[in-house]
Amino acid sequence: MARGVADEVQQRLREAGGEELRALVRDLADTLDVPAAQAALRNPHAGQEVARLIADQRELVSHYDLRRELAMHRATPQPIAIGLVATLFWRDLVAVSIDVRIPPVVRRSADQRLIERLPGLAVGEKVALARQGSPRLLQALRNDPSPRVVGALLDNPRLQEPDLMPLASGENATPPVLEVLLQHRKWGNRYPIKAAVVRNPRTPLHLALRHLALLRKHDLRAVATDERLHTTLRHKAALLCGL
Repeated sequence: MARGVADEVQQRLREAGGEELRALVRDLADTLDVPAAQAALRNPHAGQEVARLIADQRELVSHYDLRRELAMHRATPQPIAIGLVATLFWRDLVAVSIDVRIPPVVRRSADQRLIERLPGLAVGEKVALARQGSPRLLQALRNDPSPRVVGALLDNPRLQEPDLMPLASGENATPPVLEVLLQHRKWGNRYPIKAAVVRNPRTPLHLALRHLALLRKHDLRAVATDERLHTTLRHKAALLCGL
């Protein structure tokens, strides 16, 4: 197809109304190139039929950019979108998982793919994921042993306090991770988080002692009577609460 003709086709695909767009894609489906297919998908009238017709063209969907566009398109039939999601790179999976315009089942599929790939990712890649990932992904990343990953997770605006409590109180948390949590400018000042970390046997003793006096009396009593905790910490807690 000559360049001028191709440009004209793309313009028609971008500007056509709903019925005209569907007719154009039906007639041209097996001759569309990637820019033309993208023009059709970016038309506000593009619906399921248009997305399905484009997805059916094997030559077109062999191009990564078009697979990504179809996977993220609101009108792509969900079974097709889920199949395409499986072929995306992790950065694009993140974009799918946090885009509220995309159907929830497709977003969940992107999350699942990311979670499955976590063991094979480098620490730097997981740091990038932690900064921007979805709540479900954060629940998987909170178990990461790297303080860098958890530190990035703590700055994610989607993170909620309930997401952190299993980390703050969990006996599988590493001491460096608990230190990052307790010293965080936001989460380290949340009382439930602070109390849980101080009462965690994995928390370094010097940090637990430093924050002990900030606990309320009932939490001090819990520390004083918890035989899992260091004797020094328990004795100081007993003194502070008058036991």
